[in-house]
Amino acid sequence: MRKDRSFNQMREISFEKNVNIHADGSCLVKFGNTHVLCLATIDEKVPHWLKNTGKGWVTAEYGMLPRSTNTRMDREAAKGKQSGRTQEIQRLIGRSLRSIVDLTNLGERQIKIDCDVIQADGGTRTASISGGFISLYLAIEKLKNNYNLQKPIIKNFIGAVSTGIVENKALLDLDYKEDSEAQVDANFVICDSNEISEIQVTGEEFFFNDAQFTQMFSLAKIGVKEIISKQKEALK
Repeated sequence: MRKDRSFNQMREISFEKNVNIHADGSCLVKFGNTHVLCLATIDEKVPHWLKNTGKGWVTAEYGMLPRSTNTRMDREAAKGKQSGRTQEIQRLIGRSLRSIVDLTNLGERQIKIDCDVIQADGGTRTASISGGFISLYLAIEKLKNNYNLQKPIIKNFIGAVSTGIVENKALLDLDYKEDSEAQVDANFVICDSNEISEIQVTGEEFFFNDAQFTQMFSLAKIGVKEIISKQKEALK
């Protein structure tokens, strides 16, 4: 069981904004030893299915650098295709960030969020969503200033955190070792209004019951509250 923090304690979280001079919004997010660079790009074109609808779009791409893990992995570009895991994670990031954007007020433009894992120690998807929000927020502020847009585009702050059941005990914000040993693995994406964007819960060859789910959900709400507080502090 944990020795460095309690079951309901997050790893140290930090959001460093404006780390890239070229991006329309940028953030280096750290959840303990998991570090992700999140960059936002404003594109004045929308996907073809949204042309002439008056609505915009938010999408995401995700990747892990070759030495983000303890052994070097090949770049997916060198393989010529993305893994199923990569596609699933970037869709999750995109869905989560779209959920808090008024796409009509955004107008017919697209914001792309690139999330590149520099160093991985569990929770890369939740860190990407939480840091991706910062880069998205900064890009939208730039957009509003450049075009004098008055209508609200960001509807809510949003954060994401992992929880799980390890050795029959619910834990918050799993690192890699805990995640690899987890009986149940969960990711929660929650707004500052306490509304839920997405929940992913999987029994890793185990079942879980209502009480265990409630414990994980309660821990997730504690974690997301801290994440959003840190986001607001970083964006002051």
